[in-house]
Amino acid sequence: MFTNPPPDQIRSLLQEVKTIAVVGLSPRPDRPSYRVARGMQGFGYRIVPVRPAVAEVLGEKAYPNLSDIPHPVDLVDVFRSADQIDPIVDECIALGIKRLWLQDGVINEQAAERARSAGITVVMDRCVWRDYLDFIP
Repeated sequence: MFTNPPPDQIRSLLQEVKTIAVVGLSPRPDRPSYRVARGMQGFGYRIVPVRPAVAEVLGEKAYPNLSDIPHPVDLVDVFRSADQIDPIVDECIALGIKRLWLQDGVINEQAAERARSAGITVVMDRCVWRDYLDFIP
């Protein structure tokens, strides 16, 4: 059964990360993905929107998928349904991305274990913004 990293590892992850690719980032301010990404941007993280058919979100150029981002990202934060996680894990593995965060309610244990087996640190069913508020002074 999948378990998240302990709190000290989540704290370290949040301290090390500088650039966050947000898969499923909505351009609508009333959506959780927008609010969370805007909050993280306010804490100094660079947000990279990953959403097809959108030119930009939160003042940042958007990309249709992870492989189109022309620079490295430190963390992939996912706001997609659990049944859409497998291709995202495949892309993370192919690109050598080392950290994957599946937001509240996004639970796919098989995909999370596959990512972990490939050397990716996985946090699942947690909110990156709420954890930042809880773990970073």
